[in-house]
Amino acid sequence: MNQLQVNALITERDTIRYTPAGMPIVTAVLQHSSQQMEAGIARLTEFEIPALAAGDLAKRFNDAPLGGIYQFTGFLAKKNRNSRSLVFHIIDFSLLDTGA
Repeated sequence: MNQLQVNALITERDTIRYTPAGMPIVTAVLQHSSQQMEAGIARLTEFEIPALAAGDLAKRFNDAPLGGIYQFTGFLAKKNRNSRSLVFHIIDFSLLDTGA
């Protein structure tokens, strides 16, 4: 199973674009920071991950305010067929905290 759920900030977001078939796509960078337990020891985890939202979700993602903390659900896939880089494909998200 390839499923990822992460709480993160939207730190960068490109403008909405359309594929040749007319599907809306929005790419972004998500930033995560949390403390996790590993082998009984607290570990600070921080990372940025490239992400994209496609289809009907792209419009809602494009309109989501920057600076809030969101819970994202999706999956990981190669950036393109020949790439070794991964991109987080968002299939749903919800606002957890406005950051205010």
